[in-house]
Amino acid sequence: MSKKKFRVLSLFANIGVAEAMLEDINVEVPVANELIKRRADLYQKIYPKTKMICGDITDNDTYNSIIELSKTKEINVILATPPCQGMSTVGQQDEDDERNYLTLPVIEAIKALNPQYVVIENVPNYVNTKISYGGERMLLTEILKQELSNEYHITIDIVNTEDYSVPQSRERVIILMTRSDINAFWQIPPKSKKKVTMEDAIGWIPCIDPFVKDLTPIDFQKLFPLYEERKQKALAISKWNIPPIHIYRQVRAMQYTPTGKSAFDNTLQHRPMKEDGTFVKGYHNTYSRQRWDTPAFTVTMDNRKISSQGNVHPGRLIGKDENGEEVYSDARTLTLYELMRIMSIPDSWPLPANTGEAFVRRIIGEGIPPLFVQKLFKNLP
Repeated sequence: MSKKKFRVLSLFANIGVAEAMLEDINVEVPVANELIKRRADLYQKIYPKTKMICGDITDNDTYNSIIELSKTKEINVILATPPCQGMSTVGQQDEDDERNYLTLPVIEAIKALNPQYVVIENVPNYVNTKISYGGERMLLTEILKQELSNEYHITIDIVNTEDYSVPQSRERVIILMTRSDINAFWQIPPKSKKKVTMEDAIGWIPCIDPFVKDLTPIDFQKLFPLYEERKQKALAISKWNIPPIHIYRQVRAMQYTPTGKSAFDNTLQHRPMKEDGTFVKGYHNTYSRQRWDTPAFTVTMDNRKISSQGNVHPGRLIGKDENGEEVYSDARTLTLYELMRIMSIPDSWPLPANTGEAFVRRIIGEGIPPLFVQKLFKNLP
């Protein structure tokens, strides 16, 4: 069998969300590297054909193992997704965060392997981030250009994955490099003609009630008499379509929150409250339902929380209560399966059945939608 045309080294690979659709287009990932063992072990189970090197890329032994194996496997593309926590607008934006310096070993790997193509992905604020380099503060993008522009044609774009048929608004910086001896440059693919909405992605999934952990079994049965029946229908769709677990006062607030609105706009008796009965203070993008007619909000690492930003299912009007107030279904965050759908992770992705749901939920908030990655690699010259 002949080798596949593109052979990728995946750096900062996590559990391989980005790679989930590459095999479909005949792109091979022979080598990957991830620092955290739990993530590396799961990656290896999902991608048994890939050699996962678990370890710190700044450690000489780990780095040398990556380079030596990559040379043996004749790697010709590098995919690098350095951690963004020091740059993200939802993080501390600490320019002295040591993770901001992880672009430097990527540069060294590019020099050592001389691949035909390179893609570096990160949050948009990557282009504004400076580190100490050569005795001065320099932008990461300027360091890349200084070190590699003689050997590579470099483009820097900020894209939103909703423009590429992904049912999620997710802005990322995409840095593409093409080796200078190659005539055709790697470019961002053309935008899709139509955006994929939440209705397109998960609108067909029947109503799922949350499990309310602080109610007695009798009170819970009164609140959601169809819970068990709906749960079984949900799990028949996917083992990852698991009803989220919440507390009653948050669920009640969301039952009275219309599609696309925040519970902070509800009448007083249905606004978010603390355990002591006082009102919660927060921003209108928290305790907020998504909309059906647009792509989803950006999936974050805190996607389990009703109280975090834009995490609640859009819901549907199901009637009125005894006081004539409108009540809405699905007073919960999205299930893991629904999150996977709006991340464009294919149903066929071989996530082991014994994987912890909470672990995968958090990881998904760090990932790149694989449909966008596939389209990007389809656009390789």
